[in-house]
Amino acid sequence: MINKDFFQALDDLQTEKKIDKEAFLQTLETALTSAYKKMYGEAKSAMVKLNPEKNTIKIYSYKTIVDQVEDPDKEISLSEARLIKKSFKIGDIVQTEESTKDFGRIAAQTAKQVVMQKLKEMERQNALAELSEKEDELLTTIVKRIDNGTVYVQISNSHTEGVMLPNDQIPGEKFNVGDRVKVYVKKIKDSFKGTQIQVTRSNIGFVRKLFELEIPEVANGDIVIKNISRDPGNRTKVSVYASKQNIDPIGTCVGFHGQRIDTIVSELNGEKIDLIEYTEDPLEYIARALSPAQVLSVETNESLKASRVIVPDDKLSLAIGKNGQNVRLAARLTGWKIEVKPESSVTQNVTTKEPEYELTELSDDSFEGLGDLEELEDLTPIDDEE
Repeated sequence: MINKDFFQALDDLQTEKKIDKEAFLQTLETALTSAYKKMYGEAKSAMVKLNPEKNTIKIYSYKTIVDQVEDPDKEISLSEARLIKKSFKIGDIVQTEESTKDFGRIAAQTAKQVVMQKLKEMERQNALAELSEKEDELLTTIVKRIDNGTVYVQISNSHTEGVMLPNDQIPGEKFNVGDRVKVYVKKIKDSFKGTQIQVTRSNIGFVRKLFELEIPEVANGDIVIKNISRDPGNRTKVSVYASKQNIDPIGTCVGFHGQRIDTIVSELNGEKIDLIEYTEDPLEYIARALSPAQVLSVETNESLKASRVIVPDDKLSLAIGKNGQNVRLAARLTGWKIEVKPESSVTQNVTTKEPEYELTELSDDSFEGLGDLEELEDLTPIDDEE
């Protein structure tokens, strides 16, 4: 039967497994009550009570006092009740302590089952709570297995594995069992099958965390990432600005001899990165976002949130990018629709049917935030669409 050792074991579990002892006792009482009813009749009104202070288990049955008894399991006559207590009256509830002698074996089996079930449930909940803190974090994991393109990784210090679907991988990446891989924790889901951790290397959160990891000024807030847009495996654009004066955000992110940005590019499997210095002037911001292309002028229509960019004829393909990639990423980065036109398409006569644009000629000074274009050709904004 449940005894002092049982309650001591509960105390140990509370300490070691961090289980909620009160909740556990309530669950056990419910299970024992159900077991008692199965043994002595479902119709019987009864309740099992555990008292950890006294290391005891009590079983109480309950009957309502009525004039005429129709259900002996739940009702008792007034005359019988007053044999127990003279002050009883019709409608009162009579509580009687039942013998636990014959219930001992059943109680012990039930307690064991509940303990095992509750332990598994609470360990799962505790693991989920700990893992929830890792959401939106960068983790170093080990490839555990690969199945039909889906990569399963082992999360450090846990018995849970992360799942990286094919569309969460950088195109062209190859993994082998045992590889150490950095991943971004995208989402943690709890289902009847257990806890599932969805990890990724293809979304913008992964890029942001790499910048925080490799560039201390980004991690401490001296340099702020304004936005990111990304075409995984090909190109990423990152717009940054300095929250403090006398800090060059582009140069700081690039690092001495490009060491910082090279480390990030290497982790991204060679993905090109364009670093853009953010400015609140939309004209300059749009021009910078089209890096590495040279821009001659930018026209904007505020009401349509649209812009027209003029570039040299020989830079048109560079500004647009392969399959429109460069201009598409620039549009995501800035939040403006961008139409790119070659210089030869511009005529001296401006028709009145054109939308009203604000035209700004861009001098070389407008591109101070871009750094060396050749040096930054392999660089990429934050795209919160994921």
